[in-house]
Amino acid sequence: MDLMMADLKALEAYVSYFYYQSKKWSKPLPEAYDAEEVADYFSHRPHVVALRLLEVFSSFASAAIRIRMAGLKKSLRPGSSKDIDENLSQYNFGMVLKETMLSLGPTFIKVGQSLSTRPDIIGPEISKALSELHDQIPPFPRPLAMKIIEEELDSPIGSFFSYISEEPVAAASFGQVYRGCTLNGSDVAVKVQRPNLRHVVVRDVYILRLGLGLLQKIAKRKSDPRLYADELGKGLVGELDYTLEAANASQFLDAHSHFSFMQVPKVFQHLTRKRALTMEWMAGESSTDLLSITKSSSIKHGSKYLERQKVDAKRRLLDLVNKGVEASLTQLLETGILHADPHPGNLRYTASGRIGFLDFGLLCRLEKKHQFAMLASIVHIVNGDWSSLLQALTEMDVVRPGTNIRRVTMDLEDALGEVELKDGIPDIKFSRVLGKIWSVALKYHFRMPPYYTLVLRSLASLEGLAVAADPSFKTFEAAYPFVVRKLLTENSAETRKILHSVVV
Repeated sequence: MDLMMADLKALEAYVSYFYYQSKKWSKPLPEAYDAEEVADYFSHRPHVVALRLLEVFSSFASAAIRIRMAGLKKSLRPGSSKDIDENLSQYNFGMVLKETMLSLGPTFIKVGQSLSTRPDIIGPEISKALSELHDQIPPFPRPLAMKIIEEELDSPIGSFFSYISEEPVAAASFGQVYRGCTLNGSDVAVKVQRPNLRHVVVRDVYILRLGLGLLQKIAKRKSDPRLYADELGKGLVGELDYTLEAANASQFLDAHSHFSFMQVPKVFQHLTRKRALTMEWMAGESSTDLLSITKSSSIKHGSKYLERQKVDAKRRLLDLVNKGVEASLTQLLETGILHADPHPGNLRYTASGRIGFLDFGLLCRLEKKHQFAMLASIVHIVNGDWSSLLQALTEMDVVRPGTNIRRVTMDLEDALGEVELKDGIPDIKFSRVLGKIWSVALKYHFRMPPYYTLVLRSLASLEGLAVAADPSFKTFEAAYPFVVRKLLTENSAETRKILHSVVV
């Protein structure tokens, strides 16, 4: 009897153990990113992590071999300009990295897109290569997209929409967009999230966290680098909730609705859920379309109508760029709410001559003191006053404590020298100034805040578009009148101080 009771107790222990394990296996992935809960979830699914690790390792190993082979080929070539070789090498490295991230899926594409906005970290050539990730995302099948919309709205498509396009009009790393029409006749853009995306994103962030934990042990660092993975995880999982993007779009619209040259689409709240977002359709031309018309070589000689089309497309493109520059400075210096993904694909030129904005997954918000410091830094760049620029950067916590300011100033003076003025405006390309500032920032390990890189990158990409159509375009010429107007119309101690430095 004692033996039988002992066996029953052992059996009970086994049953409770397997019951506990089954509960762990059936536990869903947490809705919000929590490092401990995510680790607990994937620790019970080691095969999922192992297979993904193998895929990631093999992709990056293949990329490393390709980069190495390219380096060997370059070393066998006859000598050429060192600067050109270095830039080409960096760009080729960026292209290999871009292709690797494309093959690894949404999380890595998103990381690549984020890195493309940080030339201060990865360098301008790699940033240029990774920026192509915005345009090369393959779409997922339409039936899956329609199924997700119906699941989210808890009704058949026909209950809300009279029409949805057969093919997506745009595909991004986390979702794709269809053009549609509501039952009451409103033209809309319907954004649908990729299937099973949350699991994919959280799994990849967990793997990154494991890698950073291993790096901490090998390097014996006191600070915990896994916190970077946790911040990334919170940001990416936050982007997966389209109700937050809808709130961002509404906030951006409220802040900029009284600027007549800007257009922001309205959100259809009753047709928006976590994985489906419905917004007003933004009719307009993309900068890519305008540039292709401007650069078209198929126009026959003597066709005045087609030649006029080219001239008109160039005019619209330059107007888009000018308004893009003013919109960037308005967000930076007036409202303090910045569009966090300012690449040309998210801009439209409307029939009424306004600049339209798309994609509000992330917004960047500025403190007032940083707005004034940014205003000062633009003024000092225009005036070539590098010591004052560094003072403004110090106020923005960009320059690390203990940095030799005098040496940094000398480096900037050597890199850019005396800026020649033409009609009171620097006769120099903004991208050149920006490239030199990035190189100094890398050398002295500046801490570039997101808003600083966003605005500078936005202005540089707009200049690139304009110069392709009109080589004489200068960003400073487009930006400086707005800056001066801001200095003259805002009566505050900070602006008076900056204005005094301009006059002197």
